[in-house]
Amino acid sequence: MPRVLLIEDDAAVRDGVCLALRRRGHDVAAAASGEEGLAALPAFRPDIVLLDLMLPGKDGFEICRLIRAERQLPIIMLTARGDDLDVVLGLEAGADDYIVKPARGEVLEARIRAVLRRTALPADGAPAAEPGPAPVETYGELAIDRAGLVVSKGGQDLALAPSEMKLLLFLSATPGQVFSRQQLLEHVWEHSYHGDARLVDACVMRLRTKIEDTPRSPRYVQTVRGFGYRFGPL
Repeated sequence: MPRVLLIEDDAAVRDGVCLALRRRGHDVAAAASGEEGLAALPAFRPDIVLLDLMLPGKDGFEICRLIRAERQLPIIMLTARGDDLDVVLGLEAGADDYIVKPARGEVLEARIRAVLRRTALPADGAPAAEPGPAPVETYGELAIDRAGLVVSKGGQDLALAPSEMKLLLFLSATPGQVFSRQQLLEHVWEHSYHGDARLVDACVMRLRTKIEDTPRSPRYVQTVRGFGYRFGPL
């Protein structure tokens, strides 16, 4: 079962989440502050981080950025409200998904599994692998190695977060095809409701800062106004 690092300062929430996940077989380490969570990363080596946004000392936004600067671990942020600016800021800081507190054990489990599936597997719609080394796809200066899950630009490997990688792989599997935010939520995030379109928009914004020469005039991940997003045309 996935190893989960929970960073949450509320003792009641921390105990409840730990109990729910341990009952489902997870190995869980809990930290009461961001600094404590950062210190636990090297030894515990989690598969995923559950990160509260409102932490004492370094807040969740800063902790998320610090984790992202060193590791491409999946991060799910925990927030008390799902309809406020904190969600958008957390996603922009690098979180892959969010859960509104309090959350039932089955919700926690479903979100963790969905995020980890995005981390481990190539995007839906990617060509099936054939025997032997798969060719690296090249689009302008961008090179995509689907088998190795490596993306480079101008010969330099890019550090893409799990959601950014999955989104790029999915869109680039069918260049020129337009996907709505709802379609991307269902295929990339495995969400089936409309309220999380901001997941898509925040991920596109982060991805563009890494793969585009000019994020405001993108060549690779383009907006089709009123419809959604597509990969190219370059």
